[in-house]
Amino acid sequence: MKKLISSIGTILFGMVLMALVIPSELNAQDPTNVDSKHYKIEFENDYVRVLRITYGPGEKSVMHEHPNAVAVFLTDATTEMTGPDGTSAEDIRKFGEAVWTPSGKHLPKSKGDAPSELILVELKTKPE
Repeated sequence: MKKLISSIGTILFGMVLMALVIPSELNAQDPTNVDSKHYKIEFENDYVRVLRITYGPGEKSVMHEHPNAVAVFLTDATTEMTGPDGTSAEDIRKFGEAVWTPSGKHLPKSKGDAPSELILVELKTKPE
């Protein structure tokens, strides 16, 4: 009986540890946690989170992740986006442009010679 109780205790300890570690790993990739200089929450509810993203010329973020979203550019922006595998691509956007951005990880770097700003509307799964 002591062995069974010990085994159950070990399993419960492992489950509690996983519950503590996994959310922190997910939060570690949230841009508002890892790069609050560039990412600010403007609004959030059960359906969306609205971020204001600002970069100065040549500024770089860290690897982070977004869910599916819509980006609305408040300025022209030229950005180099690097993926987790190290490949990169240049992304050129114009003031007023709205684009769909699929979920994923990336590391952005401003390539423009002026500050850039956009609003990102991240979509959440619908609450049940």
